[in-house]
Formats: sequence, structure tokens, C-alpha cells
Amino acid sequence: MKFSPFLFPILLAVTAVSAPAASRKVTIDAPTEVWASSSVTVSISARTDTGGGEIIGFLHAEYSTDGGKTWTPSVYLEKVGTATTEQIVFFAGAKGVKSLVRVRVAFRGGKAGDVDVTGKAIEWNGSWENWRAPCTKYAVIYVMGR
Repeated sequence: MKFSPFLFPILLAVTAVSAPAASRKVTIDAPTEVWASSSVTVSISARTDTGGGEIIGFLHAEYSTDGGKTWTPSVYLEKVGTATTEQIVFFAGAKGVKSLVRVRVAFRGGKAGDVDVTGKAIEWNGSWENWRAPCTKYAVIYVMGR
């Protein structure tokens, strides 16, 4: 069988399909505005498809109804596998005072060691302990009056 010299580059292009990149993802699905004292439902999702045994080692979520002065722990999970979605429900605070949600996730057990969502090594006594980025994600919910 004889191949045309014009088909060879096309065959190479077809066979050089790359695999999708491995990723980690953390999302907070929260309303941007709510009424004072109303019920607020927030969905938190985390996943990893990096393989090599990596799982969600820790997932912590807290909320504040007083603009971040105090925090209420709501989700504290360990070793939840490669994906999870959790919901938290709370009542918004007073008109004009922001409600906040913060989430931190540590991915563990893979080749990269203990890492945050960006794949950076976790600073256990720094960004993790102090709820700072990139370990932590925040959602701000504005509280309106009636």
C-alpha cells in the first residue's frame, strides 16, 4: 500500500490528540443578595481528577452572618474521596451586614503531597491555619432590608 505524502501530516495530526489535563476544583454556589433574616442555602463542591491516589483530604466550611466578626463551623470533612458536594443552610443577619461563607480544601495522598486547589504545597501554619488564599475561597452575600 502506498501513502500519499499529503496524507502523512494529516495522520500525525489525528493521532497526536492530548489527554485532558488533570485538575482540582473548588466552587461555592451562593446567592449574591438575600433579604435580612431569610434562609440562605449555599452549595459547596470540590473535586480532583489528578489520579495517583489523590483525594479530598480535608474540606472545611464556615459561615458568618455578622460580616466576618464571628464564624460558625458548618462542614468539617476528612477523606471524602475525589468529589463531593455539600450544602449549608443558615439565616442571614441584619440589613446591610454581609453574610460570608469560607471554604478551604486540602488535596492529599497523591504524588504532589498535601496541596491546595492550585497544586501548591499547603502552608499548614500559614495560609491554611489563617484561612487565606489560595487554600481558602470566599463568597460574599449582601443582605437587603424590606
